[in-house]
Amino acid sequence: MTQLSIVVPCYNEEACLDLLHRRLSAAALAAVGQDYEIVLVNDGSKDGSWPLMQELSAGDPRLTCVNLSRNHGHQLALTAGLDLARGDLILIVDADLQDPPELLGPMLETMRAQEADVVYGVRGSRAGETKFKKATAHAFYRLLASATEIDIPLDAGDFRLMTRRALDVLLAMPEQARFIRGMVAWIGFRQVPFTYDRAERAAGETKYPLSKMLRFAFDALTGFSSAPLKLASHAGLLLSLGSLLILFYIAYAFVSGQSIQGWTSLMLVVVILGAVQMFVLAMMGEYIGRLYSQAKQRPLYIVSDIAGAPREGRAKLGQVAGPAGFERAGLQRVEATANSDSPGGSGTRPINRAS
Repeated sequence: MTQLSIVVPCYNEEACLDLLHRRLSAAALAAVGQDYEIVLVNDGSKDGSWPLMQELSAGDPRLTCVNLSRNHGHQLALTAGLDLARGDLILIVDADLQDPPELLGPMLETMRAQEADVVYGVRGSRAGETKFKKATAHAFYRLLASATEIDIPLDAGDFRLMTRRALDVLLAMPEQARFIRGMVAWIGFRQVPFTYDRAERAAGETKYPLSKMLRFAFDALTGFSSAPLKLASHAGLLLSLGSLLILFYIAYAFVSGQSIQGWTSLMLVVVILGAVQMFVLAMMGEYIGRLYSQAKQRPLYIVSDIAGAPREGRAKLGQVAGPAGFERAGLQRVEATANSDSPGGSGTRPINRAS
């Protein structure tokens, strides 16, 4: 066990990894001395993030880099890092450095002073973000707060400091569709806010386009609330009452000898009823799909490689793969030379040890 683990999910963050490593190391050293570890999780990056992580871990024994087998998504990459972390305290930070690592010390003091299990960051301001992003984030948190059965803090992201006992409870929750900030709120214990000003990205561009934000918001809503299903049932009840009123009108018109006209209005009613029925089926399908995914009981993540301190036996929610297939088959990777049969005399190729 170490005193502190800093967990950082990374996707295409090559441009800021070096600065990230320096700032995290300085913040951890100032807060807890030498007793810390940094866990960077490469979530299937397409740039040079993983080779750079390997290079950084070779020069820092406190840095462990985890390479996932493919892109699993931000929340599952974060889950992998939390699952493999060894610290008594765990700090969650995004790789873009919008959440300043230098706040670790003040957050640690707040945790000790208030005897809290979780200190979560609340964004007082959001530098470098568009008005649309700020407005939609503001609306999302308030919609979520009104629809869910638990108290999820407003304007709080994943940036937080947790104790080991809080993390152990979180790791006992095997949901496939994960909304970690909501799951931490569900845990309970003493959780206190820490207000800060969010900075601009240190480098690169956002990895959360509108489509991913909508998917994330929908996962949060359906994962912690049955409000969509209740909305569907309320819509069905209102339409049933409307249909009853139309039935009374038809009966009245028949008795009074009036002719029933209006094919346009009839088709409008049919289209509205069909749309509502499809909406209800879609909501039911979303929840049934979650049950189907959960019933398969697949690992939440798969680790392809680890650079730094080994993590055998620590994975609870995922799978740490063994050596690469060619290594298990008795092959080794060697550098090709100009005399090899590789065109141009560069690159790598496997050869049999026995040859």
